[in-house]
Amino acid sequence: MAALLEAMNLSKTYGSTIAVDGVSLSVQKGALFGLLGPNGSGKTTMIKMLTGQVRPTGGSATVLDLDVEKDPITVRERIGIIPEQETPPSFLSAEEYLHFVGAVRGIPDLDERADWWFDFLEFKDKRDVLCKDLSRGTRQKLMFTQAFIHRPVLALIDEPLINFDPIMQMKVKDFLQTYVKDGGTVFISTHILEIAEEICSDFAILHNGHLLYTGAIDDIGDEHLSEFFLTRVRQDNHV
Repeated sequence: MAALLEAMNLSKTYGSTIAVDGVSLSVQKGALFGLLGPNGSGKTTMIKMLTGQVRPTGGSATVLDLDVEKDPITVRERIGIIPEQETPPSFLSAEEYLHFVGAVRGIPDLDERADWWFDFLEFKDKRDVLCKDLSRGTRQKLMFTQAFIHRPVLALIDEPLINFDPIMQMKVKDFLQTYVKDGGTVFISTHILEIAEEICSDFAILHNGHLLYTGAIDDIGDEHLSEFFLTRVRQDNHV
């Protein structure tokens, strides 16, 4: 399979703080890839570098064969992104925001697609509500919609289920798995190991900015992902 995303010795420092330290990984076409790590491990910084929102201090990354540092706008045009903090424009309604997204992305059948998402994520009663007045869960639904409404070949999602109730979590997990089965590729970052074990095909462990492991979920055998993860993090703490 072809790699849709590759990080090569990617690093980011903020003053004397090392957020990401020489991480190399690849995400193959058709993967549901999970970047796992505790809070503060560098996951969000990785996604920001991979989507051209933050310039790396060292190393390089390619997404859809594009150099992220040299061509960040094209990268963001072609992928879907859901940031950890959902931030739709406060002065637009949910529907107006999707029309803005549709205009920027040149989506011809936007109304039909938007109607589908309002129904699927069960927030059509909020379509005329200003984003600033939406609950966190509804803002998350809106950000999820904007990331997938153009049907990208690759989506990068930071903590995809954090603001969803259990019923919506199940619906979104099913969607992500189906999206991959239908030919898409998804990269998620999360500290919730149960999510990764349930839906991911491949994963990497990031801790204190260091890559501790990368491989397929099936490669860990009968060991639970939580046990596998904790063993490696504890070993890293004692290095």
